[in-house]
Amino acid sequence: MNGTEKTIRVLIVDDSAVVRQVLKELLEGDPDISVLAAVPNPFFAAEKIAEEVPDVIILDIEMPRMDGLTFLQKIMTQHPMPVVICSSLVSGDCETSMKALDLGAVEIISKPQVGTKQFFEESRVRICDVVKAAAKAKLHKPVDLERLKKNSADVILPRANLATVKTTEKVIVVGASTGGTEALRIFLADLPIDCPAVVIVQHMPEKFTASFARRLDELSRVTVKEAENGDTLLRGRALIAPGNKHLLVKSSGARYFVEVRDGPLVSRHRPSVDVLFRSAARYLGKNAVGVIMTGMGDDGAKGLLELKEAGASTVAQDEQTSVVFGMPFEAIKLGAADRVLPLDRIAREVLYICQI
Repeated sequence: MNGTEKTIRVLIVDDSAVVRQVLKELLEGDPDISVLAAVPNPFFAAEKIAEEVPDVIILDIEMPRMDGLTFLQKIMTQHPMPVVICSSLVSGDCETSMKALDLGAVEIISKPQVGTKQFFEESRVRICDVVKAAAKAKLHKPVDLERLKKNSADVILPRANLATVKTTEKVIVVGASTGGTEALRIFLADLPIDCPAVVIVQHMPEKFTASFARRLDELSRVTVKEAENGDTLLRGRALIAPGNKHLLVKSSGARYFVEVRDGPLVSRHRPSVDVLFRSAARYLGKNAVGVIMTGMGDDGAKGLLELKEAGASTVAQDEQTSVVFGMPFEAIKLGAADRVLPLDRIAREVLYICQI
């Protein structure tokens, strides 16, 4: 931020002193972020909020005296503000975190863990980016980041000029970030049971994507699951990239399938929308339909342009219905979007394109 802009003020609420300290160090390493306080429970948090309202709250789920969901409900009812859930990589926490999204939480991050220097830097990138996205998010009711190398999709898959296409079956590829959990719910709910195969990258930590997929599966007519390496793309099924893994679409003759792959951050993310879109441009070409939705940053913008240049039809979510109009804006700015539409029209338009 420049000298005329204030920093993003963050309140950390977590009963673990270690987690509070690590989060504080990670966040204060970014010049655009300041930590108002790091407190052990919602009662101390309420006192701090009464003194000074933060721009973003990072909230633990499991705490003594009052759990995170109860406190979240109180916040969103009494004084709505951006809340990021900080959760453990365990099944119970993952399911509860999905409920937190329903209650109005903007994003989910996994609790930072001690690891290698690379792991620490990647945690810094993820957590700081999420806080910045949350600070800009439109709320709905119920390391120096600039110095860190920003990889392109080249580190995962070299760009190819043309796709080798041996089928006319369409595949819908979708990328989303902040606000995407709700956007994807609406999009998938509008798809019929026999819709073309859907492949999705939603920026989300590992372990949480399986719970997210199950949640969407319950709310959709299509089958939704976390992608596994080698899964075949089938009509009526949506595959979601596992957290902390890149997801690519590939072809073998007339069969389309996915590859789950490790690798460095691409466009500051893993999974990366750019990687998914790059692979779709290469292996699907004009048989792909690319959709970029709400989210902070520019992941997916260049990939959507590659899809368009490969003959695919492309759609971007509009500003009015985006929680954060970052990723769609960057794609539109590049001229990568054939159509810019409100969220509730995207599924209908994609189905129409697939029938052309």
